[in-house]
Amino acid sequence: MSKKLAINGGAKAKTTPNFPMYPGGLEIGEEEKQQVMEVLDRKYLFRYYGPEEYPSKVRALETMFAGKADSKYALAVTSCTAALITSLVACGIGPGDEVIVTGYTFFASCASIVAANAIPVICEIDETLTMDPRDVEKKITPSTKAIMVVHMRGVPCDMDAIMAIAKKHDLKVIEDCAQAVGGTYKGKFLGTIGDCGCYSFQYHKTITAGEGGMIVTQDERLYDRCMGYHDTAACWRPDRFAEQRYEGELFVGVNFRMSELIGAVMIAQLNKLDSLLSLMRRNQKIIIDGIINTKGIEVRPRNDDDGDTGICLMFYLDTHEKVSPFVEALKAEGVGAAGVFDSGIPDWHIYAHWKHIVKKKSATVKEWPWSSAFYKGNVEYSEDMNPKTLELLGRIVHLDIPSQMSEKDCEMIAEAINKVAAVFA
Repeated sequence: MSKKLAINGGAKAKTTPNFPMYPGGLEIGEEEKQQVMEVLDRKYLFRYYGPEEYPSKVRALETMFAGKADSKYALAVTSCTAALITSLVACGIGPGDEVIVTGYTFFASCASIVAANAIPVICEIDETLTMDPRDVEKKITPSTKAIMVVHMRGVPCDMDAIMAIAKKHDLKVIEDCAQAVGGTYKGKFLGTIGDCGCYSFQYHKTITAGEGGMIVTQDERLYDRCMGYHDTAACWRPDRFAEQRYEGELFVGVNFRMSELIGAVMIAQLNKLDSLLSLMRRNQKIIIDGIINTKGIEVRPRNDDDGDTGICLMFYLDTHEKVSPFVEALKAEGVGAAGVFDSGIPDWHIYAHWKHIVKKKSATVKEWPWSSAFYKGNVEYSEDMNPKTLELLGRIVHLDIPSQMSEKDCEMIAEAINKVAAVFA
């Protein structure tokens, strides 16, 4: 017999407060203060010049991150968007080139393609809510030059299939790991499988300095070109005024350099990554174990269970009409929950709401880059162009899983889901 729901006057299943989803942000403490005070005391705020007797915090962070990811090279930048743009440019992507990107990702993924003067081609997701390799292959044209995979909500994409497609069609692969720092795919750190991997340190992310990003690559030439683009003044070159050492080394870039203060905070945060991941994965497992046999719900499948970062729980209901009442009932039980797609509620994570892409809006009246004379394709967009993506997202219930939750919190969440599912699922 089902228990009386809280929304109908019954007792709440979860009686403890909910934590905001700022895993690393809520753990900021003495370690971060010490690192930042070292920068301030030394008056060394800019990586490339300052008091010469002190080492750069940004450089130290890059070394640490490369070691953590088992990558030959790491480059710290101002944001994950900056990392994506820099990686695209370094890979030679530009006017006339198409880049395939998933329709479920934060808009910055798609915007970075436009910022690199290339054309985004939006593909479907599959049941994992990550890029559908079958649709990727369908979307390839003679103009396609790269695939931007997004390990969305902490779950790795099907990288074996995607890398096989990329090899077959000679395409570059850029991994957007903004929501998946520390995740893995078959033992490999996400971001190290494609040509470049990009990470976010924005405040909602697992580890954070409020802002910031990182690029990793195993390719020395790509690293050189990333360095060149992110630092247009060429401070990084052994002789900044020398002739180029190889064709393609020197070109006009931008300023995406990370400050020493951000680097300092991130050194302390990176040391906390493993602990945060361990706690979120533990919490996720407790909840999943408690609902895995519950009728009427289906936990989001994953391409690599062990590689999931555990930042959230997502499960399907059989129709989209059930999502709203299910979510409201969960909230009444004391559980922070949300649906994912509602056509009437704008969300920058879903392509149907990217009006500036759908309508090919540009900062100029020339509709650049779609109007480029270099572009020989004819990509068109519409709000319903990827119906499978909208159908899947419309049936999803989403719960954040902060690392600060206790095991008891997780048990109460599982109880609440089962209680609501008995009535609404």
